[in-house]
Amino acid sequence: MIGSYIKTSGRSIVRNKMFSTINIFGLAISMSVGLLLIAFLADLNSYDRIHTKGDRIYRLIDTHVNKHHGKSIELASTSVVAPRRIKEEYAGIEDLVLMRSGFGGDAEVNDKVVPIEGIWSDDSFFNVFSFKLLKGNPRTALKAPFSIVLTEKEANRVFGDDDPMGKTIRMKDDSEKGFSEYLVTGLMEDPPKFSHIRFGALASFATLDILKKNEEYFLEWQNVWSNYAYIVLPEKSSTEDLQSYLDNLAKTENEKMPDVSITFTLQPFFDIALGKDLSNQLGPTMLSSVMWIVSALAVVVILSACFNYTNLSIARSMRRSREVGIRKVIGALRSHVLAQFIAEAVIISFLALVLSFGIFLILRPAFLSLSSELSNLVTLDLTPSVVGYFILLAVIVGLVAGILPALFFAKIKAVQVLKDVSSIKVFKNVAVRRLLIVAQYTLSLAFIATTMIGYEQYKYFIAFDLGYKTDNILNIRLQGNNPDVVSKAMQEIPEVSRISRSIMVTSTGSYYGNMIKYQGDSVDISYNTIDEHYLPIHGHKFLAGTNFRYQQKGVVEHQAIVNEKLVSRLKMGTPDQAVGERFQIDTVNYRIVGVLKDFHYGKVDSKIDPFIFKYSNEDVSYLNASISSKDWIATMEKVEEAWKKVDPIHALDAKFYSDKIQESYNQFQVMVKVIGFLAVLAITIASMGLLGMVVFTTETRTKEISIRKVLGASEGSLIYLLSRGFILLLLVSAVIALPLTYLLFTNVILREFVYTAPIGMFELFGGLVGILIIAMIMIGSQTIRVARANPASVLKSE
Repeated sequence: MIGSYIKTSGRSIVRNKMFSTINIFGLAISMSVGLLLIAFLADLNSYDRIHTKGDRIYRLIDTHVNKHHGKSIELASTSVVAPRRIKEEYAGIEDLVLMRSGFGGDAEVNDKVVPIEGIWSDDSFFNVFSFKLLKGNPRTALKAPFSIVLTEKEANRVFGDDDPMGKTIRMKDDSEKGFSEYLVTGLMEDPPKFSHIRFGALASFATLDILKKNEEYFLEWQNVWSNYAYIVLPEKSSTEDLQSYLDNLAKTENEKMPDVSITFTLQPFFDIALGKDLSNQLGPTMLSSVMWIVSALAVVVILSACFNYTNLSIARSMRRSREVGIRKVIGALRSHVLAQFIAEAVIISFLALVLSFGIFLILRPAFLSLSSELSNLVTLDLTPSVVGYFILLAVIVGLVAGILPALFFAKIKAVQVLKDVSSIKVFKNVAVRRLLIVAQYTLSLAFIATTMIGYEQYKYFIAFDLGYKTDNILNIRLQGNNPDVVSKAMQEIPEVSRISRSIMVTSTGSYYGNMIKYQGDSVDISYNTIDEHYLPIHGHKFLAGTNFRYQQKGVVEHQAIVNEKLVSRLKMGTPDQAVGERFQIDTVNYRIVGVLKDFHYGKVDSKIDPFIFKYSNEDVSYLNASISSKDWIATMEKVEEAWKKVDPIHALDAKFYSDKIQESYNQFQVMVKVIGFLAVLAITIASMGLLGMVVFTTETRTKEISIRKVLGASEGSLIYLLSRGFILLLLVSAVIALPLTYLLFTNVILREFVYTAPIGMFELFGGLVGILIIAMIMIGSQTIRVARANPASVLKSE
């Protein structure tokens, strides 16, 4: 029976080459998106699965709330104090590991200097996680201060082929000697690709207790920015009791703090990689909402191709209904007909799978190159399970595409169809076919309008007037080097006209924050630390006061330059009145020496809030070089050479301000590219389906066209006759898609952005015009072919 289904399906596919080709190519294009999605989801669901206790591990999440204005931040990080309190006071946990980001620096071994990056961790690390320790004792490797565990890759970089165990690594730090010596106490396997915890080295957390012993803030309750806690619960235990303890702990501590409130929640370990949008993530993550959106879009594209199959199958029903009638006369049951048409759809789906796999191999590198974050997150490699899901997708697509035509043909009555096929009631109502065409083009128009609107918004974001100059400014990350030395080397380049210093690059999504107190009032502020050259180079406009003046080491007075928003928020009066006022950050008093016109230090998704510039020519992380050049490639080569003379170990990390701003909107750009790609696929699939419908319609109306032509109808009137129905369906699609897309952007997507570009007529209707042109070309080409046929040759047999 199955062999008969396959033979019959094969004959039908070969006999109807035009429609089979349209269906196979349409399904292949859409299924290639499905294959990408399957590989993507398979990678994301592989994260952290090596850990045997993963189903019992929970990460401690902090919610930081400012009591004055209610601003809330949900953090993946926590304080040092909270996890230690939990471990000491709560007996209902199996274990807890405390970690801290930021370990690293230049490691010196036998006159060799190698950069190392990693994390700090206490001695519970290997008990909580299942990372494999190849050498050393997992219980004691991270117990003693100044102990370090290296991964195989890091050990090879530092020691080559030598055994690292027991050897010493010297690293620069803020201790009294200016460096510390770490003893290698363990060697472990490299963390797998699909791990949100990534590192080259682990340093004992006990070391921090020594290095930070004079820093009171290190052990304060509100220092929640860099530490991470993972808790293991006993088997078959719930989180309710622990959560109750955490709520009571937070309540007790929050009563002691006048400015902030910190509460705790527990995040399941396997939900981290594909989870909530948290600040201070320890490793790569993907928002679950993004995955739902991408998955929904991929399903929509696949369904569009399934619509094609259903539409064309029903359109050919006049021809195949007699075939079904004859089958039933010779004994075929309804279930046999049903199985036959589903088998045909599945076979076409498998043929499409072969073609879609080739498309997938072409698309995979292009997809990974969309952003560095994406290639860092997934690999899209083929595994047996992924291939199995590919095959399952082909079966599902075949079933979805074939079920409606199969049900339609299975209920045909043999006597009725053999007597008069036109008497079948279903043929008198083409609402289903029209509905499918409208659905396809509604999705296509929505996709293309979304792409065009999104691209215009992206261009607006990167060209947004920030209120200061960014042209031709190269931001060079110092990477721990002496700013005086690097600055001197750069100033020797003729194309470098001026250089300033800063602790960060503003308007790119990075923020440094603190709280200032002024006359009994307090306010959260963002800040940047700069030297006296920064404001002139960037063209900031003073409303009152003066710029910073150069200060030597040991100067006691702390100066600040503030923006208008801070003056207004703290009710200091006019900008002139604000100059000379003093405020406090922590225990340090600052004097305002200048007030700047408001500028956009954040991205366009945030409004202008209080901001200050603090002065320093040493506590900086970037040099900001203003460059004038006619040969940018040659100039950058000079910058590279100057850097290598100062630092032969670290690669130059320098980006122009405009490129840095563009990178900060990379996620938005990637989303526009993905939706644009899906738009092209959706339009292609819908156009192929429309082409099939036009071919079928013109073929079935050939005699009608010939008779009309004999009676005097012109080619233009025939084209209008055959195309008006399709054009009307496209216009109906536009009436549905364009208003919905406009509302989606104005009420949902762009509501998150404070500053947006207006949505123009071209972005909304440009796609409609393009699709109408494509549709008219397809309709016109087929109609003209039939209209120009000789009526005598068509009607001679009548």
